[in-house]
Amino acid sequence: MRKTKALITGITGMVGSHLADFLLSETDWDIYGMCRWRSPLDNVSHLLQLANSGSRLNFLTADLNDYISLMNVVEKVKPDFVYHLAAQSYVSYSFQDEFSTLNTNINGTHYVLSAIKDFSPKSKFYFAASSEMFGKVRSSPQNEETPFYPRSAYGISKVTGFELTRNYREAYKLYAASGILFNHESPRRGFEFVTRKISHGVARIKFGLQSNIKLGNIDAKRDWGHAKDYVKAMWLMLQQKKPSDYVIGTGKMHSVKEFAKLAFNHIGLDYRKYIVIKKNLLRPSEVETLQADYTKAKKELKWEPDVSFEKLVKDMVESDINFVSKSGY
Repeated sequence: MRKTKALITGITGMVGSHLADFLLSETDWDIYGMCRWRSPLDNVSHLLQLANSGSRLNFLTADLNDYISLMNVVEKVKPDFVYHLAAQSYVSYSFQDEFSTLNTNINGTHYVLSAIKDFSPKSKFYFAASSEMFGKVRSSPQNEETPFYPRSAYGISKVTGFELTRNYREAYKLYAASGILFNHESPRRGFEFVTRKISHGVARIKFGLQSNIKLGNIDAKRDWGHAKDYVKAMWLMLQQKKPSDYVIGTGKMHSVKEFAKLAFNHIGLDYRKYIVIKKNLLRPSEVETLQADYTKAKKELKWEPDVSFEKLVKDMVESDINFVSKSGY
């Protein structure tokens, strides 16, 4: 009997690794993880061990900027489910290099969709859209009907990917759905992101390895949830009879300042003594507030977040304290 197969692009990233964990624990599917040969493997060292032991997990090499390599993967695997997570996802970097952000994110999504259309049209496709598409919000909270107003090359690339996904759904009748995910974090988040910059900085300050944390706009507010909760929502989207798009978030906003305050409170310090505001870390065009209205997901997917903001911050700080104590970094 043929086994169900899922392909995850960007499996070495935070979300990709959590999704792989979820699928391996909750399904009996064979999982294929696509990554570049030079991708960082910190998040998936445990998955590599599974792959090397002959488990249901397989790693494949391909590049978002190379259609032939993507086509070969899709044609070879013919997956039942495709979770397209790979992207240049660091918003601040997209201001420094707009060209690579737009090329990688837009072309990569287009290449995957085109390969599915031509070589595996029965695959169910998930696109990782983003709350950054809303940008300069015109109403709050934001739901599936809220107009997009992106404020970065990253946001623009995600709007284009969203429209490509919708177009392939309508024009070619593919099962193609987008998850408009609000900020989601975990201890596996990259060091360049503000949440991990704070949690890692707090741990290093605790051990006397640095004296402060340099930040930009600490008044910016986001709807922060845990990546473990959000990958379940992604899985549920592709279990529906008909494809659709869903906003995924917690419905609650917290500022960067609140995140820092909780993180420092966890080690008994006053954040105000350790945060240094640097003008060069401010974005050319800021997104001040983002807040999810996930009513549709709650109603149709029966999904709700489980991990609180406070628990998320605590988990990240404790994880980094453990990391720094062992690595010294």
